[in-house]
Amino acid sequence: MATSPIEHWPAFAQRVVLSEDTLAVDLADGRSISVPLEWFPRLAHATAEERTHWRLIGRGEGINWPDLDEDISIDNLLNGARSGESQRSFKQWLESRHSAA
Repeated sequence: MATSPIEHWPAFAQRVVLSEDTLAVDLADGRSISVPLEWFPRLAHATAEERTHWRLIGRGEGINWPDLDEDISIDNLLNGARSGESQRSFKQWLESRHSAA
């Protein structure tokens, strides 16, 4: 049985919208994806202002939140990948936020 290779086309973000509990991304090819904010603890613990301070990186292949040191690739979102940050790293990040306040 012959199989044909599946072509992989990179997905590019055009628009990002965050609510209290959801990260939604509109893609250049017309698709939209939304995931629970709890998948990305830094975003879930961010202020509303910090969540709105994002930028597209790599022509829209990813999203960066410079104030949170958070990067999310569109391919990972499409693959259902949650944050890969360790609990230890996240705990240190949270502690640094509390001590800076």
